[in-house]
Parts: sequence; structure tokens; C-alpha cells
Amino acid sequence: MAVILTILGNRWQNDNTRNKLANWYWCGVFGELYGSAIETRFARDVVDVINWVDGGVEPLTITDSNFASSRLDSLRSRNSAAYKGIFALLMRDGCLDFRSGVPIEVQTYFDEYIDIHHIFPQKWCKTNNIPPQRFDAIINKTALSYQTNRIIGGNAPSAYLKKLREKEGIELPRQLDILRSHVIDTDAMTADDFEGFFSKRREALLSHIEQATGKTIARQAYIVEADIDDIEVDLEENEL
Repeated sequence: MAVILTILGNRWQNDNTRNKLANWYWCGVFGELYGSAIETRFARDVVDVINWVDGGVEPLTITDSNFASSRLDSLRSRNSAAYKGIFALLMRDGCLDFRSGVPIEVQTYFDEYIDIHHIFPQKWCKTNNIPPQRFDAIINKTALSYQTNRIIGGNAPSAYLKKLREKEGIELPRQLDILRSHVIDTDAMTADDFEGFFSKRREALLSHIEQATGKTIARQAYIVEADIDDIEVDLEENEL
């Protein structure tokens, strides 16, 4: 990006050029095309993007980019570009901290000790027999401040939302707006409906990715991953 902007000079400020650069950037992020062996792609993109801005064909990074809907279900580590890209998208679109209502952006990210936290807490999920591979998926996580996460604790969403309203003086309509800024379904959230929340946020995040990349994502049903330890135990029992 730095090299491309340098070559473009002031031309990068043109609206059409900015939109093309954003499209290329998000395709690279969600296609996870810069994860390894980037030298060849880097060199090619410098040429391809400049040519595209000048009226040429789309860069291969755009045509090669592909995001499978099932990828959302397996994103659990912040080492992935797509994992970080989702939170960058939410920050770009103005997601607000649950407690303060302040937009989570570059400044507040450091000032408020923002980190990625579970929306339905791990403790609640374990108590309600939600499998780890489901509650640890990125669909059940969002950017929140350290203080907000302390208030959330291991409580049910309906309980910690009520606590936030009482402790921080947040009116219910405002709280619902804050939840929507994280593309969270408010009805499912306030009813402690994990499955309803999960399926609706999954779709909302996919729509965000589609908007950013300009590419349609084929929908795939969620499949619960088998636990490797359980498989090994079953094999041992069958052998015996």
C-alpha cells in the first residue's frame, strides 16, 4: 500500500482511486492472500493496481480473492488476516463500546485498552452446553474495553446488559443502538438466545465482507467440528 500510494502521489486522493484501493485491500485481507510467500504477489500488485487505476484490468489479488462462509466458523485466532479484518471493518463502520458508547477507533483502541472479547461469555456458554468450537468462533467475539469486559464477567447477556444500564445510566434504546453497531441482533441478545444470535450475526458479518470486497459469498451451513480427542477415544474403544 505504501509503495502504491507513493507512485500514485496525489492521485490516490481521487474518490474513484480510493474506492479501488479499498476494494483491492479488502480482497487481499479476506482472501488471506498476504499470509505467506508475499514477494511475488507484492511485486505483481504494485504493477497491477497502478494499471487498474489507469484504466486497466482488475488486479489478480481481486480476481483470486475468495472467502468461504464456513471460514467464519473456524476463525478463532488473531493470527489470521481475516480475523483482524473483521474487527477493522466494524471499527471502520463505527462500532461503539458497550459501556461508554464511545466509537472504537485508533485513539480509543489504546486509551481504553480495547481487546477482542466474547459476547456470550465463555462461562455462560459452558454452563449452557455450547461447544467451544462454536462459542470461540469470531461470530461470538467483538472489540470491547477492558472495563466493559470486567462488567460482563461470566453473566448471561440479558444480565450484563441490565447491569450496564443500571451502572452506567444507559437508556435501553441507546443500548440497542450500541449493540447494532456491532451487527448484533438485539432480540436474540436480550433473550439469551445464542443460536438465534449466532446465525443472524454470521449472516450480518458475511454481508459486511461482501460489501467490502465487492464479491458475493456462497452461503454454507454451519457444521460442528468433531473433537479430535473424542475421535481418538472412540477408535481405541473400537480396537479393544
